[in-house]
Amino acid sequence: MEDVDMAGADSTEAELDDMKKRLKEMEDEAAALREMQAKVEKEMGSAQDPNTAAASQASREEVDSRSVFVGNVDYSCTPEEVQQHFQSCGTVNRVTIRTDKFGQPKGYAYVEFLETEAVQEALLLNETELHGRQLKVSAKRTNVPGMKQYRPRRSNPYMGFRSRGPFVAPYMYSPYGYGKVPRMRMPMRYSPYY
Repeated sequence: MEDVDMAGADSTEAELDDMKKRLKEMEDEAAALREMQAKVEKEMGSAQDPNTAAASQASREEVDSRSVFVGNVDYSCTPEEVQQHFQSCGTVNRVTIRTDKFGQPKGYAYVEFLETEAVQEALLLNETELHGRQLKVSAKRTNVPGMKQYRPRRSNPYMGFRSRGPFVAPYMYSPYGYGKVPRMRMPMRYSPYY
C-alpha cells in the first residue's frame, strides 16, 4: 500500500514540474509578445508624429516634382520599354506600371527621373506612340491627405425608384399595387432586398 502512494507522489511531482516548465514558457512568450507590441506601438507613434508626417509629405512632393504620369500605356508594355522611351529626357530613376489586384496592368504608369528638368523634356513626348498607342504624358500631381474628392451616389436606372424619406401613406392607390412597378419600364437587375 505504501509503494502505491510513493509512486503516486512521484508522478504528481513530475506533473507539477512539467506544469511549472509550461508556465515558465508561457510567461517568456507573453513577455516577448509585450516587447514586440511595444516596438510596434513605438513605430506607429513615430508615424503619427506631425514633424515626421510633414517631412514625409515634403519628400513625397519633391519626388512627385521629378515624376510624370503616362496614360494609355499598352497592357503588354514592360517597365524597361517605358524606360527606354523616356531615356532621351534624362536619367530614369524608376518606372511604376500600376496593376489591379489580379496583377493585370491598368494601362498607366509613373516615370520618376533623377533631375527635375527631365520632367519638362518628358512633357514634350505627349501624344508620341509606344506599341502603337498614343501616350498621354502629364506632370504627376501630389495627393493631399484627407482631401478625397466627394462624389455623390448616382441613381441607377435599373434599380427602380426608392425614396429615402419617411414613410407616407399613399392618398391614391396605384393600379399596380403599393410598391409595384409597371411592366413597361426598363428591365431591372435582380435584387433580393427590393
